[in-house]
Amino acid sequence: MHLIADTAELAAACERLAAHPFVTVDTEFLRETTYYPKLCLIQLASPDEAVLVDPLAPGIDLAPFFALMSNEAVVKVFHAARQDLEIVWLLGRVLPVPLFDTQVAAMVCGYGDSVGYEQLANDLAKARIDKSSRFTDWSRRPLNEAQLVYAEADVTHLRDIYLALKADLDASGRESWVAEEMKVLTSPATYEVKPENAWMRLKGRIRKPRELPLLMEIAAWREREAQTRDVPRQRVLKDDALIDIVQRGPRSTEALAELRSVPNGFERSRNGAEVLAAIERAAAIDPKTLPRLERERGRPTNGAVLDLLKVLLKSVADAERVAPKIIATSDDLEAIASDELTGVPALTGWRREVFGEKALALKSGRLALRIERGRVVVG
Repeated sequence: MHLIADTAELAAACERLAAHPFVTVDTEFLRETTYYPKLCLIQLASPDEAVLVDPLAPGIDLAPFFALMSNEAVVKVFHAARQDLEIVWLLGRVLPVPLFDTQVAAMVCGYGDSVGYEQLANDLAKARIDKSSRFTDWSRRPLNEAQLVYAEADVTHLRDIYLALKADLDASGRESWVAEEMKVLTSPATYEVKPENAWMRLKGRIRKPRELPLLMEIAAWREREAQTRDVPRQRVLKDDALIDIVQRGPRSTEALAELRSVPNGFERSRNGAEVLAAIERAAAIDPKTLPRLERERGRPTNGAVLDLLKVLLKSVADAERVAPKIIATSDDLEAIASDELTGVPALTGWRREVFGEKALALKSGRLALRIERGRVVVG
């Protein structure tokens, strides 16, 4: 099985692929030891051929690939596209448009939440996927035949999956539902990681408002350090140690050394000095300038209302034959239950038409739920 390893051959392949209305795309990458994903293989397929590209080949220029990704005459088909798109954006500063994510489309077509590629390949392409090569080291060369066969299957079966889902969407008139989801995936903001926002990943682990400025400063420091060194953030400082520092707030080398979660010698390192400096910066922050912490998830203002909204969502999803997750998330339901209605995705676009208006009507007493023949009926 051939692996493209030079720019001229890649350009010729991309030119052939661009002659078709769609191409299927996948990537293999590693990020266990780095902050940014390391691209190891690109798989592409049109209705006529499949192409494997070696991005690690010496001297290869991926410009033809990025040009294909930004060619608006060709639909780019991915499955669970987010991580693949992150790589394309980081390396080429382009995002594939137009885009079709078969995982999102499958949710709209009633295949459940976050359906896997293997299930879709089995159901729609009548194919069995050999998963034995999934967790191999894609950075090692040469790649063996089993790896190449596995990689090619990721885009060849995707052609049949795409055509089947597209036909389903065409028949149901729900193409716009998927297109709305693609707007998020094709927004550069989705892939821009800002250190000043890193605290949001850990906000659920702090107990007191006074801990927020420490969390914001130390999480931002760790994110910048991980980005600069291109290492996983956990290698800079583990989450448990970061939270321990936030909750204890050590103001000296000696106090930092007393924390059991912090590695031995950390307090004497450059990182230790920078953490102490971050703690000093946090102490100088005016509490009035801090963002308001959202209420703890899972404790809405009215739990009974939340329970009714969940029943309503399940009933609507069953009736529409779509995955509940694509209509409304748990955060959406909690926000509606608590009358925090601004910016709730479930109250915009097609979601409002299908579910949001019913949710508001249920809350105001203009809609009821009842049971008929063992099923929940909305009316």
